[in-house]
Amino acid sequence: MSDDEVDLELLELMRKRWGIGVKDEGPPETRVLGNAQFICDNSIDVALDMRSTKVAAQLVLDEMEKRDYSTKTWSEHELHPKAQDESTVNFIFTMDLLNFSFWSEKSDEHRFAVVYKSKRWTGYWSLVAILQRALEQDIPITSPDFWVDEEQCSDEVLRTVFSSGTDEEIPMFEERVRCLREAGQILQEEFDSSVVTLIEDAKGSAAGLVNLLAEKFHCFRDEGTFDRKKVRFLKRAQIFVADLWAAFDGEGYGEFNDIDKITMFADYRIPQMLHSLGMIWYCPPLENKIRRLETIESGHPWEMQIRGCSIWAVELLRREILKLKPNAKINAILIDFFLYDLAKEKEKDEADVIPHHRTRSIWY
Repeated sequence: MSDDEVDLELLELMRKRWGIGVKDEGPPETRVLGNAQFICDNSIDVALDMRSTKVAAQLVLDEMEKRDYSTKTWSEHELHPKAQDESTVNFIFTMDLLNFSFWSEKSDEHRFAVVYKSKRWTGYWSLVAILQRALEQDIPITSPDFWVDEEQCSDEVLRTVFSSGTDEEIPMFEERVRCLREAGQILQEEFDSSVVTLIEDAKGSAAGLVNLLAEKFHCFRDEGTFDRKKVRFLKRAQIFVADLWAAFDGEGYGEFNDIDKITMFADYRIPQMLHSLGMIWYCPPLENKIRRLETIESGHPWEMQIRGCSIWAVELLRREILKLKPNAKINAILIDFFLYDLAKEKEKDEADVIPHHRTRSIWY
């Protein structure tokens, strides 16, 4: 390049660095909530019941107040990390990187489970137990540098890390390995192998961090097409932000200036609870498929309607709770956490509720 030619790459970097010629698009938005409303407005197989939503709002508010439900509830669980430092940031990132697809077609006795500290853990808690067990065994499972070191972190080592107390191995093992390798490489190349640097690049914006995850990491890009429109769910990207916020009680690494932009996390447990509360209804063919425990493919219109309508249902529930108590410290995150805990309680009590829908996917 001659002295008279313009270095376009350098010029673009300077524009971004000093904001020259860069259009101000306003605060970051994830578009998840708007997309969920679009799905709900155009849904023909899943419907919401506003009368039941009003009743559920009073029930949820009363129960959350009785339990003094808050961000502190997250850290109170015996398996969640307690330290307020970078090790917890790394733990949460690893946890939510792998937080998908724990359901099993086997009985509770034979499904994938982890025995840790004399207790048997299944579902999401089996993953948390796996990470804690590995760290106690001096396996740096929450280190991005470890994930990309295929000698130290071989597939066989990872099979040992994810070993089960039953004959069933963890679902989607190969996909979990790919998520670790991909995330480790991207963190190494773009964020100095630091999850903290990733968080800092979002500049205190929850929506900005969600968008950054979706932009940089394919395994967080939870999107699809519904009625010829691109829609976003971003379950695991959003729950990473929410878990940071809860673990650090809204301070330090968990401080965000727009945390209420995070929606509920569209998975299979919350729709199950919303159905039991009478808030969400399925057309007969869909309900029959769910009750017969048949798999719904990821990206199928039924699955997308369940997820989109669930997000919008929790938003309507949040609004109804604030009508009942305008000063309530409530958002979609806390409602989601509460409904998830309620679902697990009902499962333990063997309550008569509809089964959760079955979709095998890395998205949830």
